[in-house]
Amino acid sequence: MADLEILARFCDGVAAPRLPALAWVPASWPGRTRKAACRARLMIGLLALAATAVLADPAPPAPEPVVFANNWKAQAAQGGFYQALADGTYLAHGLAVEIRQGGPQVNNRPLLPAGRIDFLLTGNLLQSFDNVKNGVPTRAVAALFQKDPQALIAHPGQGYESFDSLKGAPVVLIAKDAQFTWWQWLKAAHGFRDEQLRPYNYALGQFLTNPRALQQGYSVAEPIYVEREAGFVPVVHLLADHGFSTYSTLIEAREETVRTRPDLVQRFVDASIIGWTNYLYGDHRAANTLILKENPEMTEIELEASLALLKSQGIVDSGAALTQGIGAMTMERIRAFYDAMVAAGLYRPNDVDLSQVADTRFIGKGMGLDVKARLTGAAGTP
Repeated sequence: MADLEILARFCDGVAAPRLPALAWVPASWPGRTRKAACRARLMIGLLALAATAVLADPAPPAPEPVVFANNWKAQAAQGGFYQALADGTYLAHGLAVEIRQGGPQVNNRPLLPAGRIDFLLTGNLLQSFDNVKNGVPTRAVAALFQKDPQALIAHPGQGYESFDSLKGAPVVLIAKDAQFTWWQWLKAAHGFRDEQLRPYNYALGQFLTNPRALQQGYSVAEPIYVEREAGFVPVVHLLADHGFSTYSTLIEAREETVRTRPDLVQRFVDASIIGWTNYLYGDHRAANTLILKENPEMTEIELEASLALLKSQGIVDSGAALTQGIGAMTMERIRAFYDAMVAAGLYRPNDVDLSQVADTRFIGKGMGLDVKARLTGAAGTP
């Protein structure tokens, strides 16, 4: 009604206003008064202008499909990614993300170079080094964990409170893949001996029945299981706190994607960082609901306990991440870790072209620091 009143005022002067859209509309129609013809001309012209405006401002493009594969089942250690999916952060960055779980019978690593997934979550830099050494065309584009959660756990009250005391343990339960990676570093850097070594079968039985035994563990998972099954809190020694300086929970992309579609990489990295910031410091209930749906073996209590350890141990938000934003990594630290692995005998000095390991363009820009400040009241350590 208001529009008709405006039109009527325009036409009270008999002549319609000069609008380009009226050029093709006749000035009068037989059998109509001049005012009625004026109103008809205005209505048609305004409708034409509205149609032109719609054509000039089309609807936003549909979100771009992205497949992101994880290296293990859904858990709190992947919580930031599920947060970004659950709260719409990925969608706000123009991405329709599908998260695929990993697990003991699932190997998602070959899918990335084969082009069947867009991004891959990997454990630590050793996998990135191996990719470059073996000519696999991938790049690390963000490191969501500043510390690798790999740890050695021990029974309390057995004299294992100091890290140096661990090299005297009679039994150290280590899985086969770790025996050829960070166990070699433990021997070279800290004096551990192969005589201590026993195979670890990813079950707690051997550890729980031998108070003098040590066991490898994920610092945000196994301690929770030990307390739940045995009723005591184990002694936990993070390898990261004793020189195992790898980044962990890295996002990898194909080299071709990094080179030809940097905007896609940037949007995925940015949204993931914001997701992790919200998961750590905001309302993470929707993310946990999604994790529990994906992995029914998990429990809400376990998720909350694991999240608390992620924060208290500074796994995600510590070091450079405090000032540069979650996901930060530097080539200097990558080189230093590689040198340590060379000293441990895992690589020769020129085995890996370190310039091909990571692309640091997408992180270290302070992404998410404003979100953290808003959620916590001030930036700083967790």
